[in-house]
Amino acid sequence: MRSYKRVLTIAGSDSGGGAGIQADLKTFSAIGCFGMSAITALTAQNTVTVTGIHPVPPAFIAQQIDAVLTDIGSDAVKIGMLHSPEVIAAVADALRRHHAANIVLDPVMVAKSGDKLLQDDAVQTLRATLIPMADVITPNLPEAGVLLGREITTEKQMEDACRDLAALGCRAVLLKGGHLAGTTSPDLLFVNGTRDSIRLDADRVQTPNSHGTGCTLSSAIAAYLARGNNMIEAVKQAKRYIFKALTAGARYSLGKGHGPVHHFHDIWK
Repeated sequence: MRSYKRVLTIAGSDSGGGAGIQADLKTFSAIGCFGMSAITALTAQNTVTVTGIHPVPPAFIAQQIDAVLTDIGSDAVKIGMLHSPEVIAAVADALRRHHAANIVLDPVMVAKSGDKLLQDDAVQTLRATLIPMADVITPNLPEAGVLLGREITTEKQMEDACRDLAALGCRAVLLKGGHLAGTTSPDLLFVNGTRDSIRLDADRVQTPNSHGTGCTLSSAIAAYLARGNNMIEAVKQAKRYIFKALTAGARYSLGKGHGPVHHFHDIWK
């Protein structure tokens, strides 16, 4: 009997289908993995805005994780929207209990529409509990700035920020430079224990259809780790996947705001 490569996503549900749990499961499927989910919150959102957030009780989030990992297990875990300290603590406890491996943490704080998705008092809990458990964290510049308590606006500051984020205990940092100006989007990958970060450039895709980009990238990294790639190769493969998803998605129109990327660009046009 053959076995699936299994990836669990722990994140919020996006009713518009472009980000969160929905984007994660599409990404896992596109890369050839079996996706499972533990939903942390229900959101009422579309391409324009988030109109409501309904949190899932922490105990039930842990129950979802337990149900999946005691039976199916996982080869990687992607973590997205965790809105409160209690939820973060519950997720950390559950993953520790099941000795979860290949943990990819996307510290989601603000939606593409600008709506806040993480409570202020949750940041310290994230720093103290989940970040030290992560194999890689994938913050953008504003998220890294919140985690470190300072603005990051230049590539030199990105270099310093990578080392300071890694010092929080994670095994690697992918710091996304999409908020910098320029024709390319410079990301830095820093693996703890090495001296220099690896610069990973990609041409900037001019499109309004960028909803769920961060969710999709971190999910792709988890999927490639589940398929046996090392960290550097998993990140490089995930970068290629999101670039192609953005490029293909730019040709479509969906909704009145930030449309989604095309998760299945290699399967259907």
